[in-house]
Amino acid sequence: MTPPPARRRRRTDGDSAAPRLALPRRGSVRRSQMITTYGVGSLIAVDNESFIVSGIDDAYRSWSLDEAPIIHEHRLARVLGVSHFRLPPGSEDTSKDGVRVRRFPLWHSCPKCQSLQHVRGFNPPAGKNVCTDCDDEPLVPSRFVMACEAGHIDDFPYWKWLHRKNRDEGATGRCGGQMSMRFSGRSASLRSILISCTCGVPDVSMEGAFRRSALTDLGVRCEGRRPWLKDALAEFCTQTPRTLQRGSSAVWQPVLKSALSIPPWSDGLAAKLTDHWEDLRSFSSRAEIEIYLKGAFRGDDSISVDAVMELLAAEQEEDPTREGDSAAVAVSRYQALRRQEYERLCSGNALRDKGREEQFICEPPVSDPAALTPFGVSRPMLVKRLREVRALKGFTRIADPESSSEGHEAALSLTPTDWLPAMEVHGEGVFVRLDENRLDAWAESVAVAARVERMRTNHDRILRERATDHAEMPPSPASPRMVLLHTLAHVLINEWSLEAGYPASALRERLYTDDTMAGFLVYTATSDSAGSLGGVVAQGEPDRLAEALHSALQRATWCSADPLCIETRASGVGGANLAACHACAMLPETSCEHNNILLDRALLVGTPEDPHLGFFANILEH
Repeated sequence: MTPPPARRRRRTDGDSAAPRLALPRRGSVRRSQMITTYGVGSLIAVDNESFIVSGIDDAYRSWSLDEAPIIHEHRLARVLGVSHFRLPPGSEDTSKDGVRVRRFPLWHSCPKCQSLQHVRGFNPPAGKNVCTDCDDEPLVPSRFVMACEAGHIDDFPYWKWLHRKNRDEGATGRCGGQMSMRFSGRSASLRSILISCTCGVPDVSMEGAFRRSALTDLGVRCEGRRPWLKDALAEFCTQTPRTLQRGSSAVWQPVLKSALSIPPWSDGLAAKLTDHWEDLRSFSSRAEIEIYLKGAFRGDDSISVDAVMELLAAEQEEDPTREGDSAAVAVSRYQALRRQEYERLCSGNALRDKGREEQFICEPPVSDPAALTPFGVSRPMLVKRLREVRALKGFTRIADPESSSEGHEAALSLTPTDWLPAMEVHGEGVFVRLDENRLDAWAESVAVAARVERMRTNHDRILRERATDHAEMPPSPASPRMVLLHTLAHVLINEWSLEAGYPASALRERLYTDDTMAGFLVYTATSDSAGSLGGVVAQGEPDRLAEALHSALQRATWCSADPLCIETRASGVGGANLAACHACAMLPETSCEHNNILLDRALLVGTPEDPHLGFFANILEH
C-alpha cells in the first residue's frame, strides 16, 4: 500500500514568527478520525482524562499549518467559500506537530475521597490530573455535560441540581459546602449516582437529569460558551440546554461536504493554478492569458492556453449564482456540483481525458447491456478511477443522528479562515442509472404517491421541529424517485457484501436524484493512493449486475421481521421510513448519505396486498 503523503515542514528564510512551543502529546487518532469522529469541538478521552479539540483559527495556531499538505479541489472549495483544504495530522506522523486540545469538562470527582468540584479545587500539579489530598489519586472527568442545539457546551450545573429545593434565591448561588459524588451500587441506573453536600441538603440522584426540560425547570439557561475556541466570548443564546453523557454521539456530529474530481478539474492543472486564479479571471482574451502564463510559468510548457481557457469557461458555467444571488445560494451551488458529477458519470471520459495524471476514469462496459433492460436500468458506467475530497464544514450538537437534515452548524474557528480540514480518498465504483420515462410513469401511481407523501410529511415535521426559522426550513428531499433509488442502492450494497466479498461498511452510496437526475454511484475509496483493485468495477458488467439486482430484489421480498416490517405504517426516527429495518434495508451509517432514513423496500418489490406497487414487480413475477 502506498502511504499517505508525508507532512513536510516548509520553512521560509527570514521567518519572524515566534517558535511553536513543544507541548506534551496527549494521545493520537487516525487521520480520517480528525474530520469524522474527533474533529473540532468534539470530546476525546485519553486514558483517565477528557479534552475538547481546538478550533482551526490561524491566529492561535491550534492546528499546525507548517507541515500540513494542501489538498486542492476547486469545485468544492468554491461551494464552501475557501481557497483550499488541508490534511489533518495523524498518528502515523513522525513529526511533532498535531492539534491542540483543552481540558473539558472542568468538573471532576475523586474516586477515593468522593469530592466533586472544579479541577482547580484539587490543586493538581501542572500537567497532571490528580487529587493532591489522596496521594495523587487520578481524577475522573464529569460523566455529564450540558449542550444546546446552537453548538454551545458547558459543565453540568451540579450545585443547582443538588440545591434546587433548598436554594436561597437572594444568595450568591453558593452555600459554602463541599459537594461529593458517590455510587450506591444498587444498580447501574442514574438513581445510583448520588450527589451530596456538607451544607446538609438532602442527597439527590442523577435520575431525571436527561429530561428535555430538566435544566429549564432549574432556571438554567445556555450561557453560550464555546470552549473549543480560544478567547471566544460567550454568545447570547435562546436555545434550551440539555443534559448529555460526555461520550454520547449526540455531543458532536460532523457536517461533511464532499465532491468527486471530474474533468476538466481532475488532471492536476487546477492545483498548479491555485495562486493565479484571480489574475486569470481578470483577462478577457486568449492573448492576455498566453502572455501571463509565459511570465508566470517560465520554462514550463505543460500548461497550455487552451486548457486554462477551458477551466475558466467551466468555472463560469458551473456557477449557479452568475445571474444573481438567491436566498439558498449554498444549497443551489452544492446541488449544481452534484449535477455536474451526474452529467460526467452519464457521459464518461473523452479520449483526451485519459492521461496518466487523470484522476477520473469512467467508461461504459464492453459487453451488451441488454441484460439490464428488464430492470429499467440504462447502460451502467464503470468508474475505474475516482478521487473524492471530504471536508469538515462544521458540526452540530444534539441533532438527531438519524435525520438527513443538518442542525445549527457551529463554526470551526472564531474568525473566518481560507481553508478547511479535509481528506482525499481514491477508489472505484459503478454508476447505475434508471430509465426516467419508466420512473415517471411508475411515480404517477396513486398508491406510490400516498406512501411517499406519508414519509415526506413525517420528515417535514422533524425538520420543522428543529428549525429556528420556518421560512428557511429546507424541504424534505423525499420523492418517489429519491426513495426508490435510495432503497435500491442499499439493497445492492447489501447484496455485494454477501456475494462480492466486500463488507457493507467498505462501500458507500452517492445519490443523484431530482427532476433531472435518476442515478446512484456505489463505490469504495480509501486514503491509499492505489484505491482498490478492480473488485467493484467488475460488479458493473451487465450480466453480473443483472444477477446481483435480481438476487437483491428477491432478498428484499422477505425480511426476518416480516410481517411487521412490510406492514408497518411508520418506522425509523419520526416515521421517516416505511418498510425498512436493520434486517433488510439499512446500512452501516458510514455507507448511507441520509443516515438510514427515507427508505421503503415496498417501492421496490410491492406489498402482499399490492404486489404491483413495486417498480420491479414485473421482474419478480418471472
